[in-house]
Amino acid sequence: MFNRDRWKEILEVLTSNWFRTVLTAFGVFWGILILIILLAAGKGLENGIKADFGDIATNTMFMWTRSTTKSYQGLPKGRSFEFKIEDVQTLKDNIPHLRFISPRNRLGGFRGGSNVIRGLKTGAYNVYGDYPEIINQDPMTVTSGRFLNQNDIREKRKIAIIGSGVKNDLYEKDEEVLGTYIKIQGVNFMVVGTYKKNSNDGDGEEAQKEIFVPFTTFSQAFNRGNDVGWMAITAHDGHSISDLKERVINTVKAKRKVHPEDDRAIGYFDLYEQYNRVESLFGAMGFIAYFVGILVLLSGIIGVSNIMLIVVKERTKEIGIRRALGEDPWSIKKQILMESIFLTLISGMAGISFGALFIYAVNALLDANGPVDMFLNPSVSLGVVVGALVILVVSGLLAGFIPAQSAIKVRPIDALRTE
Repeated sequence: MFNRDRWKEILEVLTSNWFRTVLTAFGVFWGILILIILLAAGKGLENGIKADFGDIATNTMFMWTRSTTKSYQGLPKGRSFEFKIEDVQTLKDNIPHLRFISPRNRLGGFRGGSNVIRGLKTGAYNVYGDYPEIINQDPMTVTSGRFLNQNDIREKRKIAIIGSGVKNDLYEKDEEVLGTYIKIQGVNFMVVGTYKKNSNDGDGEEAQKEIFVPFTTFSQAFNRGNDVGWMAITAHDGHSISDLKERVINTVKAKRKVHPEDDRAIGYFDLYEQYNRVESLFGAMGFIAYFVGILVLLSGIIGVSNIMLIVVKERTKEIGIRRALGEDPWSIKKQILMESIFLTLISGMAGISFGALFIYAVNALLDANGPVDMFLNPSVSLGVVVGALVILVVSGLLAGFIPAQSAIKVRPIDALRTE
């Protein structure tokens, strides 16, 4: 129940020596502020690095061929080979936990020679021969028209989906894109869709300058036969692609007659493994942030406890009089604990408020000047704030416990003799 006299006494005690109270409160203020800033900075770094992964499905590996380094079944080492389209079905038949297997072929390049023409305009772009499933592994937003479908694959339609960067290069600002034609290495393709990718990394411009055509059309138009340049393979949720990786590689080795111990013949990149490393890294960084922040906060709590001991010492005679008049020891103990908790909470809330203002200022600066590499949207969750408040209450109790115990241990007769 609210006791006006008790709270008036608490305020009188804390304001009787402003300088001492402010210095004591600063330790807690600084500890909470450091904790908030460290956690926000860690989150900003985590957001920035995870943004480099884009929206790509993280439970994915990419696989391509290289030259063999061991002879096998009469075939020499140093042999070049390619995946074939039938390898996709072989993987589906032998490894049941694979969700998507997307064979891909590519020509051209952002930094290569011009390979696409429209009227008098030309450009150099990555052109991919793909299956419709690739949009689930490398997500993009279709801004107009449509993406590839199975009919395009079956009928080998000469259609293309172009990125916003390609559109800006080859078309006028308000020009209609759908239904027009572009020429890719001398072959005409009708544009049926446009897309845009979310990208925060250094290759953001290149990601918008890609062209997607049906895999079967690509193979026929550019004489690739049944060859597959590389594959994007995604496992079902609940099944790590890292655990399936060895089976995938061994299956295609057997199919392509590659020595089982030839570890260099097939190259791969395990995106899931890399993503887990990043997750582990930021888990460790979060632990360090909490550890350092709580240690700084602990030093402030020790300061509060020391000051409360001094306050109790200064009020020894007052406590003796209150005890002599019959005040309950728990009432005196409660008074000391409330003073400690109040001082800790007020200074801690000030630290949280300044931390929030600091985070807001950093985000405003990032919005005004653009994102910094590997640093994006620093923030702390509501759970962190609630946790900080719990820490403050517990810390206040701990800071006041020893002084409170000291206060009630003084005998009234001894306290009254104190000058």
